[in-house]
Amino acid sequence: MASCANLPPFDQLSPQQAGEQVQAEIENCRATLEKVLAEKGERTWDNTVAPLEHAHDALERAFSPLSHLNSVLSGDWRPAYEAALKQATAYWAALGQNHALYEAYRALAQSPQAVGWSQCRRRALELALRDFHLAGVALDGQEKQKFASNVQRLSELSSKFANNVLDASNAWQLHLADDGRLGGLPESARQQACAAAERRQLDGYCITLDIPCYLAVMTHADDRELRREVHLAYVTRASEQGPQLAPEPGAWDNGPVMREIMDLRAEQARLLGYDNYAEVSLASKMAEHPEAVVGFLRDLAARARPAALEEYAALQAFAADELGIAQLQPWDITWVAEKLREARYDLNEEQLRPYFPFARVRDGMFAVAGRLFDIQVEADPSVPTWHADAEFFWVLRGGERIAGFYLDPFARDKKRGGAWMDTVAQRRRSGETLQLPVAYLVCNFSQPTENLPSLLTHNEVTTLFHEFGHGLHHMLTRVETAAVSGINGVPWDAVELPSQFLENWCWQEEVLDEISGHYQSGELLPGALRQKLLAAKNFQSAMQTVRQLEFALFDFLLHREYDRETELQVLLDQVRTEVSVVPVAESNRFQHSFSHIFAGGYAAGYYSYKWAEVLSADAFSLFEEKGIYDSDTGRRFLQTILEQGGSREITELFVEFRGRAPEVDALLRHSGISETAGAAS
Repeated sequence: MASCANLPPFDQLSPQQAGEQVQAEIENCRATLEKVLAEKGERTWDNTVAPLEHAHDALERAFSPLSHLNSVLSGDWRPAYEAALKQATAYWAALGQNHALYEAYRALAQSPQAVGWSQCRRRALELALRDFHLAGVALDGQEKQKFASNVQRLSELSSKFANNVLDASNAWQLHLADDGRLGGLPESARQQACAAAERRQLDGYCITLDIPCYLAVMTHADDRELRREVHLAYVTRASEQGPQLAPEPGAWDNGPVMREIMDLRAEQARLLGYDNYAEVSLASKMAEHPEAVVGFLRDLAARARPAALEEYAALQAFAADELGIAQLQPWDITWVAEKLREARYDLNEEQLRPYFPFARVRDGMFAVAGRLFDIQVEADPSVPTWHADAEFFWVLRGGERIAGFYLDPFARDKKRGGAWMDTVAQRRRSGETLQLPVAYLVCNFSQPTENLPSLLTHNEVTTLFHEFGHGLHHMLTRVETAAVSGINGVPWDAVELPSQFLENWCWQEEVLDEISGHYQSGELLPGALRQKLLAAKNFQSAMQTVRQLEFALFDFLLHREYDRETELQVLLDQVRTEVSVVPVAESNRFQHSFSHIFAGGYAAGYYSYKWAEVLSADAFSLFEEKGIYDSDTGRRFLQTILEQGGSREITELFVEFRGRAPEVDALLRHSGISETAGAAS
């Protein structure tokens, strides 16, 4: 029997109730652990692993909505979330260091019965034993206590880092009494700015640091001083250089937070016997050693940077010759790039936006996934959500529900920026009951206004496909063991494979017919616009590539080389000298809002985006050979990648799908830089 009966009651939840539920589930976990350790008979899966899996699933399903609501509503939910996070972190840290449980798992893994287990169970136990070691189970005395204390503090600091970015972003605004400085901004952006002012009970317009507003200003605002003001506010968020809007001086400055995080990570590495935190990170990833990662990033930079320098030189020449800007500044780059793209391809994003109303893109995306993976997506308005923006959908195959997901697409006050997928429930079997997987999908697109629906740029279209790709990885798994179900157990440098893979369909002519439709007439994206979009696909792709490499190399070198003498800004400047091609404001403090590595799961792992992009591009190249909707190829990707979760090594699964080891050529070709010299690593 399949079940999704435990969907969070978002229409009934309160911060106090949610926090109390987490506390109750933690107590249940402790009682279950005590019972498991008291077991006197032979160790089996059913008396050792299964009871804890069941208790931990209940805890995760209690913690998930509280964590989610803190991200999408913040405000009143923050104190309850932080209290619950402290309790949950303490529980998981103690569990990872429980030597008696580790010995029970080890005995189980070495028992004769394990030979007859399914691959999923063997893999789950293998990963559990690895994670015990990474949690410090082998430590003794003060070192063990110190490690656990550090885990607790790192959790608090990560939350503080994210809160500082959110609070600093939300606090800044630029109120304009009229539209005199809004020249160049499209009507949709003006309406958003007007609506932002109304929400704040102001007349006129309000410019904020929400991504849709920020990008609209940087891309289209003709007022250079406006671009400068908004850009500097954005790149100095949560830093000593930023607008001092916190209730107390320095309260939102992430400088001390980053320093303490790095000190603690370095200490954790030493306690575990590693030379640096990068080695700790790679212990659970595809990449085998730090040199492989650094070599990969620098090799890709060597290929991309010459093309990036050419692209930037062309941008400088255009700015000087056509726009009268003799010296490009950081706040000019996006604006000039849009002008150059329009001149070169007779195309700008605002021409495309009316053809990509959110609802049309969403439904077209569902249709694409349906053709690829034999699924249907069906809205269910009876399921309660946390906000009028959010919807719930079922995923079906052959009329049978196999998964579900929430979709919260629009930016709003007190909602964390960016786009992400997170889990509500794992696919797992307990007795006769099969729990269905459920996901959250969150984006920050422009809100609908009184006169306009939410209209997406093509870049935002790819963002939606990206997050849905993550969701499909979680939802289409066939694995019934929670530890390796969906994205669980998948190495972090491979977890972006399905998400980046699905983005490729956004660039296919046949798919553009399915995801486009003018918001007024319903007309498909005209052939002329479509050809311009496809022609401009690799516009400044080398510049975009080195930008990602800058972030990845900074992250990895920071975690590989950090000591107490390391100055983060100096290291970032050195990386920029090595790979970057665009100017950066002296006050730029990008690292202060680099939430991926300081408040997310990407510490010494941001390289994963490019690492997995090699896999995703190479995987898509088979569809290029066979046809983008080839049923056999789609079925093979479903069965070898999406359905397998973390139950097998990703390299093995990729070879099973592609018929060979991954190659970098497709990534370079898709990026338009395949002709760059150099040997692939």
